Amino acid sequence: MKYYSTNGKASLATLEQAVVNGLAQDRGLYMPERIKPLSQDFFDNIEHLGLHEIAYAVADSFFGEDVDAESLRKIVCDTLSFDIPAVRVKDNIYSLELFHGPTLAFKDVGARFMARLLQYFINREGRDEEVNVLVATSGDTGSAVANGFLGVEGIHVYVLYPKGKVSPIQECQFTTLGQNITAIEVDGVFDDCQALVKSAFMDEDLRASKRLTSANSINVARFLPQSFYYFYAYAQLKKLGKPVVACVPSGNFGNICSALFGKRMGLPISRFIAANNANDIFYNYLQSGVYTPRPSIQTIANAMDVGDPSNFARIYDLYGKSHAAIVADISGATYTDAQIAETMRQCLDTTGYQLDPHGACGYRALEEGLREGEVGFFLETAHPAKFKSVVDEICHTDIAIPERLQAFMNGTKQSVPMSKEFAEFKEFILRS
Repeated sequence: MKYYSTNGKASLATLEQAVVNGLAQDRGLYMPERIKPLSQDFFDNIEHLGLHEIAYAVADSFFGEDVDAESLRKIVCDTLSFDIPAVRVKDNIYSLELFHGPTLAFKDVGARFMARLLQYFINREGRDEEVNVLVATSGDTGSAVANGFLGVEGIHVYVLYPKGKVSPIQECQFTTLGQNITAIEVDGVFDDCQALVKSAFMDEDLRASKRLTSANSINVARFLPQSFYYFYAYAQLKKLGKPVVACVPSGNFGNICSALFGKRMGLPISRFIAANNANDIFYNYLQSGVYTPRPSIQTIANAMDVGDPSNFARIYDLYGKSHAAIVADISGATYTDAQIAETMRQCLDTTGYQLDPHGACGYRALEEGLREGEVGFFLETAHPAKFKSVVDEICHTDIAIPERLQAFMNGTKQSVPMSKEFAEFKEFILRS
Protein backbone atom coordinates (compact mmCIF):
# COMPACT_ATOMS: atom_id res chain seq x y z
CA MET A 1 0.00 0.00 0.00
CA LYS A 2 1.26 3.46 -0.89
CA TYR A 3 0.50 6.63 1.05
CA TYR A 4 0.02 10.12 -0.39
CA SER A 5 0.11 13.53 1.26
CA THR A 6 -3.00 15.60 1.87
CA ASN A 7 -1.07 18.55 0.43
CA GLY A 8 -0.48 16.64 -2.80
CA LYS A 9 3.13 17.76 -3.35
CA ALA A 10 5.18 14.98 -1.74
CA SER A 11 6.19 11.68 -3.32
CA LEU A 12 4.21 8.56 -2.54
CA ALA A 13 5.50 6.72 0.51
CA THR A 14 5.50 3.11 1.69
CA LEU A 15 3.87 2.26 5.01
CA GLU A 16 7.28 2.12 6.66
CA GLN A 17 8.22 5.53 5.28
CA ALA A 18 4.88 6.99 6.35
CA VAL A 19 5.25 5.60 9.89
CA VAL A 20 8.90 6.55 10.33
CA ASN A 21 8.56 10.00 8.74
CA GLY A 22 5.28 10.82 10.49
CA LEU A 23 4.66 13.92 8.39
CA ALA A 24 5.10 14.17 4.62
CA GLN A 25 7.83 16.45 3.28
CA ASP A 26 5.26 18.98 2.08
CA ARG A 27 3.87 19.16 5.66
CA GLY A 28 0.80 17.20 4.66
CA LEU A 29 -0.64 14.17 6.44
CA TYR A 30 -0.30 10.72 4.96
CA MET A 31 -3.39 8.98 3.56
CA PRO A 32 -3.64 5.42 2.19
CA GLU A 33 -4.12 5.29 -1.57
CA ARG A 34 -6.97 2.83 -1.15
CA ILE A 35 -9.45 1.97 1.57
CA LYS A 36 -10.42 -1.67 1.18
CA PRO A 37 -13.99 -2.58 2.11
CA LEU A 38 -14.50 -5.60 4.33
CA SER A 39 -16.75 -8.42 3.13
CA GLN A 40 -20.47 -8.56 3.76
CA ASP A 41 -19.92 -11.93 5.40
CA PHE A 42 -17.68 -10.23 7.98
CA PHE A 43 -20.43 -7.80 8.95
CA ASP A 44 -23.13 -10.50 8.86
CA ASN A 45 -21.24 -12.44 11.53
CA ILE A 46 -19.39 -9.68 13.40
CA GLU A 47 -21.41 -10.11 16.59
CA HIS A 48 -19.95 -13.62 16.95
CA LEU A 49 -16.33 -12.45 16.70
CA GLY A 50 -14.04 -11.40 19.54
CA LEU A 51 -12.06 -8.16 19.78
CA HIS A 52 -8.84 -9.71 18.47
CA GLU A 53 -10.56 -11.31 15.47
CA ILE A 54 -12.33 -8.08 14.55
CA ALA A 55 -9.23 -5.95 15.02
CA TYR A 56 -7.06 -8.30 12.97
CA ALA A 57 -9.52 -8.22 10.04
CA VAL A 58 -9.46 -4.41 10.07
CA ALA A 59 -5.66 -4.27 10.52
CA ASP A 60 -5.17 -6.68 7.64
CA SER A 61 -7.11 -4.38 5.32
CA PHE A 62 -4.87 -1.45 6.25
CA PHE A 63 -1.49 -3.11 6.81
CA GLY A 64 -1.68 -6.66 5.42
CA GLU A 65 0.20 -5.80 2.23
CA ASP A 66 3.19 -4.57 4.24
CA VAL A 67 3.32 -6.76 7.36
CA ASP A 68 3.27 -10.56 7.30
CA ALA A 69 0.19 -12.20 8.79
CA GLU A 70 1.90 -13.79 11.79
CA SER A 71 3.62 -10.56 12.83
CA LEU A 72 0.49 -8.48 12.30
CA ARG A 73 -1.62 -10.84 14.38
CA LYS A 74 0.96 -10.67 17.18
CA ILE A 75 1.01 -6.85 17.03
CA VAL A 76 -2.79 -6.75 17.27
CA CYS A 77 -3.00 -9.23 20.16
CA ASP A 78 -0.16 -7.58 22.09
CA THR A 79 -1.77 -4.17 21.59
CA LEU A 80 -5.23 -5.22 22.75
CA SER A 81 -4.39 -6.92 26.04
CA PHE A 82 -7.55 -5.46 27.60
CA ASP A 83 -11.28 -5.36 26.87
CA ILE A 84 -13.27 -2.43 25.44
CA PRO A 85 -16.82 -3.00 26.70
CA ALA A 86 -19.93 -1.11 25.63
CA VAL A 87 -21.68 -0.45 28.96
CA ARG A 88 -25.36 0.51 29.11
CA VAL A 89 -25.89 3.90 30.77
CA LYS A 90 -29.58 4.39 29.97
CA ASP A 91 -32.10 3.35 27.33
CA ASN A 92 -30.38 3.27 23.93
CA ILE A 93 -27.22 5.02 25.22
CA TYR A 94 -24.02 3.07 25.82
CA SER A 95 -20.58 4.09 26.99
CA LEU A 96 -17.70 2.56 25.05
CA GLU A 97 -15.19 2.32 27.88
CA LEU A 98 -11.75 2.93 26.46
CA PHE A 99 -9.99 3.24 29.81
CA HIS A 100 -9.14 -0.38 30.56
CA GLY A 101 -5.62 -0.20 29.10
CA PRO A 102 -2.30 0.44 30.89
CA THR A 103 -2.71 4.25 31.13
CA LEU A 104 -6.52 4.19 31.42
CA ALA A 105 -7.15 6.18 28.21
CA PHE A 106 -8.27 5.48 24.64
CA LYS A 107 -4.88 6.37 23.23
CA ASP A 108 -3.45 3.15 24.61
CA VAL A 109 -4.80 1.42 21.48
CA GLY A 110 -3.09 3.58 18.86
CA ALA A 111 0.08 4.19 20.88
CA ARG A 112 0.67 0.51 21.68
CA PHE A 113 0.01 -0.49 18.07
CA MET A 114 2.37 2.15 16.71
CA ALA A 115 5.14 1.19 19.15
CA ARG A 116 4.95 -2.43 18.08
CA LEU A 117 4.72 -1.64 14.36
CA LEU A 118 7.69 0.73 14.53
CA GLN A 119 9.73 -1.87 16.40
CA TYR A 120 8.76 -4.42 13.72
CA PHE A 121 10.22 -2.18 11.01
CA ILE A 122 13.37 -1.46 13.04
CA ASN A 123 13.95 -5.17 13.70
CA ARG A 124 13.22 -6.14 10.09
CA GLU A 125 15.74 -3.66 8.71
CA GLY A 126 18.31 -4.27 11.46
CA ARG A 127 18.75 -0.52 12.01
CA ASP A 128 21.50 0.78 14.30
CA GLU A 129 20.31 4.39 14.14
CA GLU A 130 18.07 5.49 17.02
CA VAL A 131 14.56 6.64 16.09
CA ASN A 132 13.39 9.77 17.94
CA VAL A 133 9.65 9.94 18.53
CA LEU A 134 8.22 13.44 19.04
CA VAL A 135 4.76 13.73 20.55
CA ALA A 136 2.74 16.75 21.62
CA THR A 137 0.09 16.13 24.24
CA SER A 138 -2.85 17.97 25.74
CA GLY A 139 -3.37 15.14 28.21
CA ASP A 140 -3.62 11.43 27.50
CA THR A 141 -1.52 11.12 24.34
CA GLY A 142 1.71 11.70 26.26
CA SER A 143 1.08 9.02 28.84
CA ALA A 144 -0.16 6.46 26.31
CA VAL A 145 2.77 7.01 23.93
CA ALA A 146 5.37 7.16 26.70
CA ASN A 147 4.16 3.94 28.27
CA GLY A 148 3.66 2.24 24.90
CA PHE A 149 7.28 2.92 23.95
CA LEU A 150 8.84 2.60 27.42
CA GLY A 151 11.96 0.44 27.26
CA VAL A 152 11.63 -0.24 23.51
CA GLU A 153 15.18 -0.62 22.23
CA GLY A 154 16.31 1.78 19.53
CA ILE A 155 13.59 4.38 20.22
CA HIS A 156 13.71 7.58 22.29
CA VAL A 157 10.50 9.50 23.01
CA TYR A 158 10.18 13.25 23.62
CA VAL A 159 6.82 14.26 25.12
CA LEU A 160 5.97 17.97 24.77
CA TYR A 161 3.19 19.23 27.01
CA PRO A 162 1.81 22.67 27.96
CA LYS A 163 2.89 23.84 31.41
CA GLY A 164 0.04 23.84 33.92
CA LYS A 165 -2.54 22.65 31.39
CA VAL A 166 -2.65 18.88 31.95
CA SER A 167 -4.06 17.25 35.07
CA PRO A 168 -1.52 16.30 37.80
CA ILE A 169 -2.27 12.60 37.35
CA GLN A 170 -1.83 12.82 33.57
CA GLU A 171 1.48 14.62 34.08
CA CYS A 172 2.74 11.93 36.43
CA GLN A 173 2.13 9.28 33.80
CA PHE A 174 4.83 10.57 31.46
CA THR A 175 7.16 12.64 33.67
CA THR A 176 8.08 9.88 36.12
CA LEU A 177 9.23 7.17 33.71
CA GLY A 178 12.83 8.03 32.83
CA GLN A 179 14.66 5.47 30.69
CA ASN A 180 14.04 6.33 27.03
CA ILE A 181 11.31 8.91 27.81
CA THR A 182 12.05 12.66 28.04
CA ALA A 183 9.25 15.03 29.12
CA ILE A 184 9.45 18.65 27.91
CA GLU A 185 7.31 21.21 29.75
CA VAL A 186 6.51 23.97 27.25
CA ASP A 187 5.53 27.44 28.44
CA GLY A 188 2.50 27.70 26.15
CA VAL A 189 -0.61 25.84 25.03
CA PHE A 190 -1.06 22.54 23.20
CA ASP A 191 -1.03 24.22 19.80
CA ASP A 192 2.47 25.56 20.59
CA CYS A 193 3.62 22.03 21.39
CA GLN A 194 2.12 20.71 18.17
CA ALA A 195 3.74 23.53 16.19
CA LEU A 196 7.17 22.63 17.62
CA VAL A 197 6.73 19.01 16.54
CA LYS A 198 5.61 19.96 13.02
CA SER A 199 8.45 22.49 12.67
CA ALA A 200 10.98 19.85 13.69
CA PHE A 201 9.97 17.64 10.79
CA MET A 202 10.45 20.48 8.35
CA ASP A 203 13.87 21.55 9.68
CA GLU A 204 16.69 20.42 7.41
CA ASP A 205 19.32 20.35 10.17
CA LEU A 206 17.21 18.08 12.36
CA ARG A 207 16.22 15.83 9.48
CA ALA A 208 19.88 15.48 8.46
CA SER A 209 21.15 14.61 11.94
CA LYS A 210 18.23 12.84 13.63
CA ARG A 211 15.80 10.14 12.57
CA LEU A 212 12.48 11.68 13.60
CA THR A 213 8.92 10.42 13.70
CA SER A 214 5.74 11.54 15.43
CA ALA A 215 3.36 9.56 17.62
CA ASN A 216 0.55 12.09 17.50
CA SER A 217 -2.56 11.19 15.55
CA ILE A 218 -0.88 12.72 12.51
CA ASN A 219 0.91 9.35 12.27
CA VAL A 220 -0.99 6.74 10.26
CA ALA A 221 0.09 4.02 12.70
CA ARG A 222 -1.50 5.94 15.57
CA PHE A 223 -4.87 6.94 14.19
CA LEU A 224 -5.81 4.05 11.88
CA PRO A 225 -5.78 1.36 14.64
CA GLN A 226 -8.30 3.44 16.59
CA SER A 227 -10.87 2.26 14.07
CA PHE A 228 -10.70 -1.21 15.70
CA TYR A 229 -12.94 -0.28 18.60
CA TYR A 230 -15.66 1.25 16.44
CA PHE A 231 -16.09 -2.12 14.72
CA TYR A 232 -16.10 -3.83 18.13
CA ALA A 233 -18.67 -1.38 19.48
CA TYR A 234 -20.93 -2.08 16.51
CA ALA A 235 -20.51 -5.83 17.11
CA GLN A 236 -21.71 -5.40 20.70
CA LEU A 237 -24.74 -3.28 19.73
CA LYS A 238 -25.78 -5.07 16.54
CA LYS A 239 -28.01 -7.47 18.44
CA LEU A 240 -30.29 -4.58 19.41
CA GLY A 241 -31.41 -4.35 15.79
CA LYS A 242 -31.42 -0.55 15.57
CA PRO A 243 -29.44 2.00 13.54
CA VAL A 244 -26.21 2.75 15.43
CA VAL A 245 -24.92 6.28 16.07
CA ALA A 246 -21.39 7.04 17.32
CA CYS A 247 -20.62 10.17 19.34
CA VAL A 248 -16.96 11.14 19.68
CA PRO A 249 -15.48 13.73 22.07
CA SER A 250 -13.12 15.48 19.66
CA GLY A 251 -9.90 17.48 20.02
CA ASN A 252 -7.32 16.82 17.33
CA PHE A 253 -9.91 14.74 15.41
CA GLY A 254 -7.77 11.63 14.91
CA ASN A 255 -10.32 9.54 16.79
CA ILE A 256 -13.38 10.38 14.74
CA CYS A 257 -11.24 10.35 11.60
CA SER A 258 -10.43 6.67 12.21
CA ALA A 259 -14.16 6.01 12.57
CA LEU A 260 -14.83 7.65 9.21
CA PHE A 261 -12.23 5.39 7.62
CA GLY A 262 -14.13 2.49 9.17
CA LYS A 263 -17.33 3.69 7.55
CA ARG A 264 -15.57 3.70 4.17
CA MET A 265 -14.66 0.06 4.85
CA GLY A 266 -18.37 -0.74 5.22
CA LEU A 267 -18.89 -0.28 8.97
CA PRO A 268 -22.69 0.20 9.29
CA ILE A 269 -22.68 3.15 11.67
CA SER A 270 -25.44 5.38 10.34
CA ARG A 271 -24.03 8.73 11.44
CA PHE A 272 -21.50 10.44 13.68
CA ILE A 273 -21.62 13.27 16.19
CA ALA A 274 -18.44 15.25 16.93
CA ALA A 275 -18.69 16.68 20.46
CA ASN A 276 -16.56 19.73 21.21
CA ASN A 277 -15.84 21.70 24.34
CA ALA A 278 -15.48 25.51 23.99
CA ASN A 279 -12.87 24.89 21.25
CA ASP A 280 -15.59 24.78 18.61
CA ILE A 281 -13.59 25.22 15.41
CA PHE A 282 -14.98 22.09 13.74
CA TYR A 283 -18.50 22.79 14.97
CA ASN A 284 -18.34 26.21 13.36
CA TYR A 285 -17.05 24.66 10.14
CA LEU A 286 -20.05 22.34 10.04
CA GLN A 287 -22.37 25.32 10.39
CA SER A 288 -20.64 27.68 7.95
CA GLY A 289 -18.45 25.65 5.60
CA VAL A 290 -15.51 27.87 6.58
CA TYR A 291 -12.61 26.43 8.57
CA THR A 292 -11.15 29.11 10.85
CA PRO A 293 -8.55 27.88 13.36
CA ARG A 294 -7.78 30.02 16.37
CA PRO A 295 -5.75 29.79 19.59
CA SER A 296 -7.04 27.08 21.90
CA ILE A 297 -9.05 27.85 25.02
CA GLN A 298 -8.30 26.07 28.31
CA THR A 299 -11.24 24.01 29.62
CA ILE A 300 -11.94 21.26 32.15
CA ALA A 301 -11.98 18.81 29.22
CA ASN A 302 -8.33 19.62 28.61
CA ALA A 303 -7.45 16.82 26.18
CA MET A 304 -9.85 18.45 23.70
CA ASP A 305 -8.28 21.91 23.99
CA VAL A 306 -7.16 22.16 20.36
CA GLY A 307 -7.61 25.28 18.25
CA ASP A 308 -6.31 23.90 14.94
CA PRO A 309 -7.15 20.18 14.69
CA SER A 310 -4.51 18.47 12.56
CA ASN A 311 -6.79 15.72 11.31
CA PHE A 312 -9.28 18.13 9.78
CA ALA A 313 -7.02 17.89 6.72
CA ARG A 314 -7.64 14.14 6.55
CA ILE A 315 -11.40 14.46 6.93
CA TYR A 316 -11.48 17.20 4.28
CA ASP A 317 -9.47 15.02 1.91
CA LEU A 318 -11.49 11.87 2.66
CA TYR A 319 -14.69 13.65 1.66
CA GLY A 320 -13.25 15.21 -1.48
CA LYS A 321 -13.17 18.68 0.10
CA SER A 322 -16.98 18.71 0.09
CA HIS A 323 -18.68 20.41 3.01
CA ALA A 324 -22.00 18.92 1.93
CA ALA A 325 -20.58 15.40 2.03
CA ILE A 326 -19.06 15.94 5.47
CA VAL A 327 -22.25 17.28 7.05
CA ALA A 328 -24.18 14.36 5.54
CA ASP A 329 -22.25 12.00 7.85
CA ILE A 330 -21.25 14.23 10.78
CA SER A 331 -23.14 16.61 13.02
CA GLY A 332 -21.61 18.64 15.82
CA ALA A 333 -22.17 19.92 19.33
CA THR A 334 -20.26 22.26 21.60
CA TYR A 335 -20.41 22.75 25.36
CA THR A 336 -19.12 25.21 27.94
CA ASP A 337 -17.42 24.14 31.15
CA ALA A 338 -20.63 24.87 33.03
CA GLN A 339 -22.61 22.59 30.71
CA ILE A 340 -20.00 19.84 31.01
CA ALA A 341 -20.14 20.03 34.80
CA GLU A 342 -23.94 20.03 34.77
CA THR A 343 -23.92 16.92 32.58
CA MET A 344 -21.52 15.06 34.88
CA ARG A 345 -23.72 15.73 37.90
CA GLN A 346 -26.95 14.95 36.08
CA CYS A 347 -25.69 11.66 34.66
CA LEU A 348 -24.37 10.50 38.04
CA ASP A 349 -27.56 11.48 39.83
CA THR A 350 -29.96 9.86 37.35
CA THR A 351 -28.01 6.81 36.15
CA GLY A 352 -25.24 6.23 38.69
CA TYR A 353 -22.65 6.38 35.90
CA GLN A 354 -19.56 8.51 36.54
CA LEU A 355 -18.40 10.47 33.48
CA ASP A 356 -15.08 12.18 33.01
CA PRO A 357 -15.27 15.70 31.48
CA HIS A 358 -14.55 14.44 27.95
CA GLY A 359 -17.04 11.61 28.10
CA ALA A 360 -19.57 14.11 29.43
CA CYS A 361 -19.35 16.03 26.15
CA GLY A 362 -20.02 12.83 24.25
CA TYR A 363 -22.85 11.70 26.52
CA ARG A 364 -24.67 15.04 26.35
CA ALA A 365 -24.32 15.37 22.59
CA LEU A 366 -25.65 11.84 22.14
CA GLU A 367 -28.50 12.34 24.59
CA GLU A 368 -29.53 15.54 22.82
CA GLY A 369 -28.97 14.23 19.29
CA LEU A 370 -30.26 10.64 19.36
CA ARG A 371 -33.40 10.13 17.31
CA GLU A 372 -36.35 7.83 17.81
CA GLY A 373 -35.48 4.23 16.92
CA GLU A 374 -31.69 4.68 17.14
CA VAL A 375 -29.16 3.31 19.59
CA GLY A 376 -25.92 5.16 20.23
CA PHE A 377 -22.60 4.89 21.96
CA PHE A 378 -20.31 7.64 23.14
CA LEU A 379 -16.62 7.27 23.84
CA GLU A 380 -15.60 7.39 27.49
CA THR A 381 -12.05 8.23 26.55
CA ALA A 382 -10.37 8.16 29.98
CA HIS A 383 -10.98 6.96 33.51
CA PRO A 384 -12.59 9.70 35.64
CA ALA A 385 -9.83 9.28 38.25
CA LYS A 386 -7.38 10.83 35.79
CA PHE A 387 -9.25 14.08 36.45
CA LYS A 388 -9.89 13.40 40.12
CA SER A 389 -9.76 16.96 41.44
CA VAL A 390 -12.13 18.27 38.75
CA VAL A 391 -14.53 15.33 38.99
CA ASP A 392 -14.59 15.30 42.80
CA GLU A 393 -15.27 19.02 42.97
CA ILE A 394 -18.06 18.89 40.40
CA CYS A 395 -19.77 15.69 41.57
CA HIS A 396 -18.95 15.92 45.31
CA THR A 397 -17.31 12.51 45.17
CA ASP A 398 -14.04 10.98 46.27
CA ILE A 399 -13.07 8.77 43.34
CA ALA A 400 -10.75 5.94 44.24
CA ILE A 401 -7.51 6.09 42.28
CA PRO A 402 -6.79 2.75 40.56
CA GLU A 403 -3.53 1.07 41.54
CA ARG A 404 -2.04 1.64 38.09
CA LEU A 405 -2.52 5.39 38.44
CA GLN A 406 -1.31 5.47 42.02
CA ALA A 407 1.95 3.83 40.98
CA PHE A 408 2.68 6.73 38.60
CA MET A 409 1.90 9.29 41.30
CA ASN A 410 4.48 7.78 43.62
CA GLY A 411 7.27 8.49 41.11
CA THR A 412 9.55 11.53 40.88
CA LYS A 413 8.82 14.18 38.27
CA GLN A 414 11.53 14.54 35.62
CA SER A 415 10.90 17.21 32.99
CA VAL A 416 12.78 19.81 30.97
CA PRO A 417 11.33 23.36 31.10
CA MET A 418 11.27 25.10 27.71
CA SER A 419 9.87 28.15 25.95
CA LYS A 420 7.68 27.83 22.86
CA GLU A 421 10.49 29.14 20.64
CA PHE A 422 11.55 26.60 18.04
CA ALA A 423 15.23 27.60 18.19
CA GLU A 424 15.46 26.47 21.81
CA PHE A 425 13.70 23.19 21.09
CA LYS A 426 15.87 22.52 18.05
CA GLU A 427 19.06 23.10 20.00
CA PHE A 428 17.89 20.72 22.73
CA ILE A 429 17.10 17.92 20.29
CA LEU A 430 20.39 18.37 18.46
CA ARG A 431 22.30 18.11 21.75
CA SER A 432 20.33 15.10 22.98
